[in-house]
This record gives sequence, structure tokens and C-alpha cells, in this order.
Amino acid sequence: MSTQDLDPSPTGPVDVEQAEAALVERYPRLVRIAYLVLPPTLGRNRRVLTAHALVQRSLPRRRVPGPRRAEDAVDPGYAYVRGEVLRQALVAGLPLRRLALPRRAQFPPLLPHVWGLRLFPRVGGADELALDQRLSRLSGPGRAAYVLRGLERQGDPEVLRALASAGVEDPAAALAEADAVDTVDTWDVSGGGADAGGPGAPAVDRPSVVGGQGRRGGGPGAAGGPDVPGTSGAGGPAGAGLGRTERSERVGEQGGPGRTGGRVGRPGGPGGPGGPERGLGLGRSVPGAGSTAGPGRPASGAGSAAEPGYAAPGAGAETGSGRPAVGSEATAGTGRPASSAEAAAESRRQASGAGPAAGAGRQVPGAETTAGPWHRAPGAGATAGSGRPAPGTGITAGSGGPAPGAEAAAGLRQPGAGAPGGPLGGTSPRRPRLSGAALLESDEFDPCALQARPTDLLRRRQHVRAGVTAVVALVVCGALLGLPGDGWGRDGAAAPSYARNPAAEAALDPAAVKRVGPAVWPGATRRDFSVWPARGDLAGDRALLRRALAVWARPGGAVQSSATPGTPVGPPMGPPQLLFAGRVDAVRVVLFHDGLRAVRYAEPVEGTAGVALDFARTDGADAVGSTALVVSRAAGNVRYLTAPWVRETAVRNLLLPAKEPYALARDAHGVTDPVPSPAQAKGCTRWNTLQTRDGSGLRLFTDLGELAPARLLWGRPAAPADATGPEAREAWARTACQLTTVRAHGVRSVNAWRFARQRLPEGAGLGAWLCTRAETWRGTGDRVLAQFLVPSPEVPAALAARSEGSPACGVRDPRVLAGVLWQAPGGNRYVLAAGSPDFASLEVSGGVEGRTDGPVLAVRAGAGAEADLDGTLRDGTRRAALR
Repeated sequence: MSTQDLDPSPTGPVDVEQAEAALVERYPRLVRIAYLVLPPTLGRNRRVLTAHALVQRSLPRRRVPGPRRAEDAVDPGYAYVRGEVLRQALVAGLPLRRLALPRRAQFPPLLPHVWGLRLFPRVGGADELALDQRLSRLSGPGRAAYVLRGLERQGDPEVLRALASAGVEDPAAALAEADAVDTVDTWDVSGGGADAGGPGAPAVDRPSVVGGQGRRGGGPGAAGGPDVPGTSGAGGPAGAGLGRTERSERVGEQGGPGRTGGRVGRPGGPGGPGGPERGLGLGRSVPGAGSTAGPGRPASGAGSAAEPGYAAPGAGAETGSGRPAVGSEATAGTGRPASSAEAAAESRRQASGAGPAAGAGRQVPGAETTAGPWHRAPGAGATAGSGRPAPGTGITAGSGGPAPGAEAAAGLRQPGAGAPGGPLGGTSPRRPRLSGAALLESDEFDPCALQARPTDLLRRRQHVRAGVTAVVALVVCGALLGLPGDGWGRDGAAAPSYARNPAAEAALDPAAVKRVGPAVWPGATRRDFSVWPARGDLAGDRALLRRALAVWARPGGAVQSSATPGTPVGPPMGPPQLLFAGRVDAVRVVLFHDGLRAVRYAEPVEGTAGVALDFARTDGADAVGSTALVVSRAAGNVRYLTAPWVRETAVRNLLLPAKEPYALARDAHGVTDPVPSPAQAKGCTRWNTLQTRDGSGLRLFTDLGELAPARLLWGRPAAPADATGPEAREAWARTACQLTTVRAHGVRSVNAWRFARQRLPEGAGLGAWLCTRAETWRGTGDRVLAQFLVPSPEVPAALAARSEGSPACGVRDPRVLAGVLWQAPGGNRYVLAAGSPDFASLEVSGGVEGRTDGPVLAVRAGAGAEADLDGTLRDGTRRAALR
């Protein structure tokens, strides 16, 4: 076969109306095709519904190319719709793969759909069951090839082109699978001396074809074939022909609806000299029988009407040729003379259901019968399978080649039916076996003629109860989530409610939020967060306050929450105080205070994604501790909300002590302009601080990544002062970068003081020792840093020791001792140590030995030397170095 047989060559377009007309007109056949191609593993109910769905989805949306060749189909619209049905049916048979995108045909159909019933075609016989089992073992393309040949009567080239257009990768392999379906099956019949021609005749085995189709070339008694010796009849030997069985005949070459039993007049073909005999009936010849033998009943005699399935001896019959017998009155197996029209109708019925033959049976040598597909009476004068009158008789046989002298009828052998010698060996009659093509037309494979049965009633009742329960539960949960004050709808990013009591509900009520008037703080006895007035342009937005309170009480999983160490993050114990609510940097911000914590809620202006919730502990805050709160962080900048008693705000770079601060503007609500924050900076190139002025003086604050900024101090632990003086600024300029070690630690204030000065060896100048203590809002977890400053003012402080939770360098214990390994300008190394003024002597031991009276020490040491440092206080108490 050349490649052009499979290449598409459209002849013309197909309109939607044309395809719809073809689908409506031939809907039952298209559904039958889809049902047969679909895999039987789907189950009959789903196969039926899927077959109807595939056909109903096969209409094109616009004009499409027509069939590739003119001979593919009489109707181009039908050819297109059939191709779409095949393509979808093949796709529906493919397994679902994990990584592959599923296609629509692989899912159960949405429409048509039947509730409460299971639909399936009518149950057939054993032949239909056997064919269905054989088809189930084929692949989808193999079933499609078998259906196209058997049901659509297409030849091999047409089948290959149809499969290729449907997306089959190897159409030839699918056609080979279809050829293997019609395998040959044989059975043996022992003649008992009466099988062929009378008593004593040898028994003959007859071939039969499972599915009914077969090919036999040049059998006994046919033109050009040998005769079986021992047969008797009109001028011929006794016995029936025994042919060689080959592969099943293609259905496109058989007689279909409106066709004859074989091809006529082709040399070497069916009906021609030496050609194969084709048909559907199987049987054996019965000596002397002159009738068309029906199953298990004797013929009534020559010239008389036989029982159903028999023809009288000598009477002509029409069996599958579609033409009346010439010169005689035909009996079409009904027991009465049949007219030409009735015989033709009977022939067409048998051709559509069981092939061109009149039925399976045995031939009677020397009798006037219509030949079956496999056997021909020797000497019979019928032209088998040609549809032409036999010479000298005018009788048209069902199949086979020319049979001289007599006419044979296909049917089961009848005991004593015109046979010399009596019964034919006692052989029991057999039912005619139908071909696969005929079985495809049966009700077993008709998804339009259906039976209905109920589904599993008990399981259906259980499923209905479970579904009703789930729906009721869903409705109840939705109603509860939609109640005022609860749920995602009104509370934004808040999680579901976990407590329902009067105190919790009052804490979440925006109308119960405490608001302080702007005229309260000037006359208040104390100044802290409790007297801050409610400010902001959104202070009256109850929906915003409701969402903020709900998220505070039960933050959802998408909320970005943070809290300083030691700060409880639970819901408010009662209605909190509103400090601020407004729009800042494209976010809506709400600040609350409940006496223990300051809480910041922020949400985007558009939507509720990216909600932030920050907690900071602020209990014990005085007028200075409640000077400012961080209201916004964006793009590395920070904005502060200042207290109402703050008069001026400015920004001072802590690393440039000589540079004057620049003024920082505020709006009417007390929100400052953005300031670059050192807490979010990657390096330490500048350290911006917030300098405020109130009625009592200047204050200095720094952002350490928390809600409340930390206050910067300078001086002895007993009496620290704000780090606004020249000495304090110079000291902080060299130690500010060490503040990164206490960032996000809940720091309330950081105090630095110089606890010792030391004359350096080799005349290197005067060094200084600083102690920096960061105290927290919670009162525990304070961090202490001991630093050494060389005489050069451009060199940052060197970290000598660090401790957490130590009382050293604080109000409780202002004493501190630390040491470092220092290298002099000349290259020598020394162990330097210093303590607060309370130390009377210092001593080093270990890798370096040395002792001195007083609070400072300098001992020469080698490279990489390690030593232990101890000191003695004036009261004789031994103290170890800070670590």
C-alpha cells in the first residue's frame, strides 16, 4: 500500500447543518459504533451513556474539510461525524496518567445522565457473549478496525485511512488485530455409515468458523477442485466437500444489507470458477435430501412445503441471493410456498443477521437444495453465491461455485429426510452459528434499545443521608460565620471565633473602644499612653476598628505577627484605648493600648492580604518612655507617632556628633515624615536617631526594630542623663554600631558610661573603658557590653566583653571589670585590664602572669596569649571579669 492511501486529500467542506442531518439520520448506528469501540472495562451503564455523549459532542462548530476520498462515504457529513466518534471513543479508552493533562472524553459524561437507574442493552446469546469477550481482549484501535470492517462494510484501505485520521499511530497493527478475531473452530461428526450417500459411507469432518466468516478455496465438488470419493448423487460421487479454512473474510466483501451473497462474475472470486465459497451457514450434506433442511425436523418430501427451515425436494429456493428461483416454486424455510417478494425479504433478513446463506445445515447429495456457504452437493445444479440461476434448474444457491446436476440446501441434517438407508448416524442437530458481522447488528450491542434496573438501593439511601447531613452542616456553619462580629466576612483576616462570653464580646466591640479627648492630657496628674488622645482621620471607621480588634483577638494564619520578647499576644482583657487610626504609606494603621501593651494593626488599602500585627510591652512607661511609637515601616523608612506634649522633632546622625540635627516635620495628628531607619540598614554608615523636645528638655531615641523606640542615655547607672551633650555624643559616635547586638530584644533604654581611663604603654596615649547596658521593658534579660576606646577618635570601640542577664554596670551593681589583648604601635602586645573605681587591685594568671594595685593593669604578653582576669574590691571581695 502506498503512502498516498493514508494521506488526507479533502474533496470539499462539510457544513454544520450537513453533519447534523447525518447525525440525526444515523444516530443509532453512530451510537452502536461508539459503544463497540469503547473498552468493556467501563461497564455497560457507563458505556451506554458515554457512547451517547460522544455522538452528541461530535458536531463541528464551523465548516470542516470533508472525507479524504469520494469512495470513503456516500455522505461526507456522516463520514466526518463517524470519524469524530471514533477519535473520541479511542481517547476515552486511554488510561489517565499522573503527569498528562486529562482530556474531556476520559471523564464520565455530564450529559446525558440518569439518576437512580442503570441502563444496558438487551442480553444476547452465547455467540454475542463470546464475541464481546474476544473484543474486550483487543486494543481500542483493534476494536475500531473490526467495527469498521464488520459493521460499516469497509475495505482495508478505507479502514486504514479512517484509523489514521482518528489518530491511531499504527493502523496496520490494528487491522491485524481485527483479522485475528475470526479464528477457526471445528467440530467432528461421526457419520455412522449414513453421513454421505447412505449406509457404510465414511464419516466426514466439517469445518466451522467462530463468528461465522470463512474462506474455502477449491473444495471438493467445486470447479477446479477434487471430488471426495464415495459420494453418490446425480452423476457424482457421494459425500460433501471438505475445504481448507483460511483467515476470516473481510466483511466488506460479504453480502450486507442490500447486497448479494458474494461478488458475481469475477474469475477466481466468489461465484466464479475455482473461486472460494463464502457464506455464513455451516453444515453437512445429507444423502438424498431434497429440501432446505431446518434444525431437527424431517422434510415433508419432494415437491411439498417443508417445516420451517426446510425446502421440499426438487423445489427451488432463494437463500441469500435476493432473487426468486427460476422454474420452480421457492420455499424460504417457512413451511409454505413463498412468493418472490417474500423470498427476497427472507433473504435480506438472513443476510443482515447471519450472512448470505439460508442457515447452517448439511447437504443432501443428489437433491435439489440451496447450497450452504461451506458445502455444495456434488452434482447439484446451483450456482452458489452468484445470484444467477443454475444451468438447467433455475435455482439460485446461497453460496459456492457451480454445482452440476443438482441443487443443495444448507441446513441441519434430518434423519431419514430422503436419505437412502435411514437416519444419518444418529447425529444431533446444531444451531446455526452467526458471523461476527451479523452479531454486531444484534441487540446485545444496541445502546439505543435499553433495559433499566435500579442501582444499589441501600447504598443509595446511605449516600442520600450523608449528603443531606453534609449540606445541613455546611448551612449551619455558614450561618454561624455570617453572624455579626464573627467570621471572615466582617472581620477580614481574623480566624474563626474561639470564645463567646460577655467580656470577650465587649473587647471586640468597636463602639466600646476607649477614646481620650485632646484636652485631657494637659491637666492629667501623669503623662503616659493613658492620656494620649485618639487621633487619625479613620478614628471613626468602625469597620476598620472591628477588623483590627478581631485580628488582635484571633489572628489568622496569613497574618504577619511580631512581638517583643516577654510580651503576651492574647486578646485584650477588655475594651482597649484607641491611640491612632489613619492611612499612612498606602496602609491603614490602628494603634491600641491596653495598659500593658501597645498594639499596631496594619492592612493594605486594597484588600486584606498582608495584614500585620505587632505587640510591644509598654507597662511602667513615664512621660519620656511614652514619647513616641512607630506607626509605619516602608521601604527602609520609619514614621513615628509622637506624644501630644512633644513640641519639636529632629533627626540626628549618631555617627557625626559635631553635625547639627535637621528638623523633622509632623502632620496635624503627630505623625512624622519618613526617616531612614538604622534597624533595617545592612551596614553601619549612619545611625539616625529621633531627637525630641518637650517641656523639660531634649530626648534622644533610636529605632531598634520594635514598636517602641529605645531611649539613649549617658552617665553613671545611678544618675543617667539623655545623651544629648557633647561628651555623650562623642562616646556614642564610637559605640553606636554595637547597638545592633541588642536589636529586637525588647529594649526600653540603653545607657553608656565611662568607668575607667588608662595610660597606654610605650606612650601610646590615653585609652578609655565604656560600659553599655540595655535594659528591657520586662525587667529581665538585660544585656551588658564592655568596650575599649583607643586614643584615635576615628576608630570604633573594641568589644571587650558581653553578658546577658548580669546586674553589672547597673543600678543594682554598678561595678564592672574587663580586659583586652592590645598591640602597641611598636608591635609589642599587652594585656590591658580595667575596673570600676571600686576595685583595689587586679591580677592576671594563666598564659600571662601579672598583678597591680589599682583599677587598671597592663602586662606584656605574647601573640595569642590567654589569661584569666580577677579583681579585688576595696571591701576584699573577689570579682571575676565580665563574661
